[in-house]
Amino acid sequence: MAPLNGKKVAFVATDGVEQIELTRPWDAVEDAGGTAELISIESGTIQGFNHLDKADTFDVDKAASEANADDYDGLILPGGVANPDRLRTDEEVVSFIHAFFEAGKPVAVICHGPWTLIEADVVRDRTLTSWPSLKTDLRNAGASWVDEEVVVDEGLVSSRKPDDLDAFCAKAVEEIAEGVHEGQRESVQA
Repeated sequence: MAPLNGKKVAFVATDGVEQIELTRPWDAVEDAGGTAELISIESGTIQGFNHLDKADTFDVDKAASEANADDYDGLILPGGVANPDRLRTDEEVVSFIHAFFEAGKPVAVICHGPWTLIEADVVRDRTLTSWPSLKTDLRNAGASWVDEEVVVDEGLVSSRKPDDLDAFCAKAVEEIAEGVHEGQRESVQA
């Protein structure tokens, strides 16, 4: 049996998402028997990028205002610079993300994606990694930043860049398969 059979995973992204950081984890979730849904700021399509070059567009399944974290078993936040920078300014998106931490559900984030976690105020007293330029932002938000391929902290999976995708995808699937992490829930409610 595939580890994610019957599990539903939300991917939160908008225009400027680093395409490979969306598509590789999406494929990993589906290959593991899970169902992936794209949540964004609004309905329609979003524009993917290969670094600074436009790539494919992706159909949005739901706007964050219509989505409920209770309907999902895990959350994946791809990076790219513009994507999380826009996401963190949307209150509905930030609330949706925060709800996963309140419920203790697994969350996986890569590259610049932790900007949205900082805005959701869920990185304090956690250890994670990211694209190196976020190191100071994460430390200022109360996190311990490390330069490692993949870091897992109470159901929160983080990685630095596309080169880390193999490890990132494997750990994201593993954590989502494990389900709720009580330590994650306690750290947000404390």
